[in-house]
Amino acid sequence: MKKIVLTLVAMLSMTFANAENENASNTLGVEAYDMNVNMRKLAVTLGMTFDQMEAVEDIHRTFCAEMMFAAHANKDEREKLVDKAVKKDVRYMSYVLDKEQYRKYLILLNATLRNRGLK
Repeated sequence: MKKIVLTLVAMLSMTFANAENENASNTLGVEAYDMNVNMRKLAVTLGMTFDQMEAVEDIHRTFCAEMMFAAHANKDEREKLVDKAVKKDVRYMSYVLDKEQYRKYLILLNATLRNRGLK
């Protein structure tokens, strides 16, 4: 009887440990979609004017919201939503930034997406 109870306790503890690991991996997955950045540092890096900074901040706020929406979507839809958000962000940024700033922005965005495992 003791062996049965101990076996059940051991099995339950392993089940809870696995469930905890799954929840932790889901949480880490959602955090990867958080695209908030320090806008002042981005402005300095890209050499933006004040007007560009305001426009980029608005565009980036929309991009962050779309990425968080993608993070909470089903796995089937997630990749499509991320691609849609990135394409929209890139298109809008091309209107605001000059060629050199846009090139640097694309490098930063691609590196960020790759580092977070989203591309």
